[in-house]
Amino acid sequence: MSIAVAILGATGYTGAELIRLLDAHPEFEIKHLAAFSQAGKKVSEVLPSIASQSASMTLAKADDVIPDEVQLVFTALPHAAAAASVKKALDAGKKVIDLSADFRHPDTENYEQAYGLPHPFPELLNDCVYGLTEHARKDVAQTKLVANPGCYPTSVLLPLLPLLKANVIDTQSIIIDAKSGTSGAGRAVKTGLLYCEINESLAAYGLPKHRHAWEMEEWSKAYTGQDVHVRFVPHIIPMTRGMLSTIHLSGKNSEQWHGVLSDAYKDEPFVRVLPLGSLPATGAVKGSNRCEIGVAVLSETEAVVVSCIDNLLKGASGQAIQNANVMFGLDETMGLAVNASWP
Repeated sequence: MSIAVAILGATGYTGAELIRLLDAHPEFEIKHLAAFSQAGKKVSEVLPSIASQSASMTLAKADDVIPDEVQLVFTALPHAAAAASVKKALDAGKKVIDLSADFRHPDTENYEQAYGLPHPFPELLNDCVYGLTEHARKDVAQTKLVANPGCYPTSVLLPLLPLLKANVIDTQSIIIDAKSGTSGAGRAVKTGLLYCEINESLAAYGLPKHRHAWEMEEWSKAYTGQDVHVRFVPHIIPMTRGMLSTIHLSGKNSEQWHGVLSDAYKDEPFVRVLPLGSLPATGAVKGSNRCEIGVAVLSETEAVVVSCIDNLLKGASGQAIQNANVMFGLDETMGLAVNASWP
């Protein structure tokens, strides 16, 4: 019997990717799609990419009652707007995977600093699991609420955590130069994302401290016990999807770092550590749920680690379905592509 799912916030880029992936999933079946401003329209009117049965569904209002048959709710709503929907779904006995930032910070002070408002339901944070699947699958399997990690933190924490656990890097001199395609900024109309504004242009943003820096530091400490300081500068580039994080690290025995990462991920289906000296590119992971990691040793004490993901898949919807598979005891890779779309 299939597992009935709902998507709240179905008309954004991450919502559209959830529909695309779930419609091809052998176990999950979409039973409810909801949105804010597009409520009342057919899915096909809003998402021309969808041509499956979901295309004929009518979008409910985001706060409409979720059908009783639904067992799992994906909330792909903006931060602050998602929290109430998550609470409502949990109260109705559903499992929830939240793709917003509302439950990513167990420390409410960090959430308030990063997002500028108090957390509306701090009592839910104790039972929430941060869904960086490769490092949390046992907890994901036992929870009713998963906070799906942010795209930038996913691209950074996957290479960073094994090195922190091995105690081989300086925790106070981590420099991250990251670049994302424009889909990472969402589907809402923004002047800075208009073609004439962004074409042939490259811009940094989010300084002096981007909200995802708190997420990186908080979960680095949660997983490794080490106080970490990151200097994180994100950039938006004129391409649709893809994320590349260049991480500048210093420490000890840098020639061993590639081995540390290779050992950590040798059995992971969605993380690939490239041969020493080879560096990844966004095109090689586009359309996949894969993270690729490359290491370039600069000296005995310094190296550059480069991490690439598709920001809409491993950075959002793909990782959400990976977590959903774990929550329901399914094969973790079910419904997800390890191969990229090429060219």
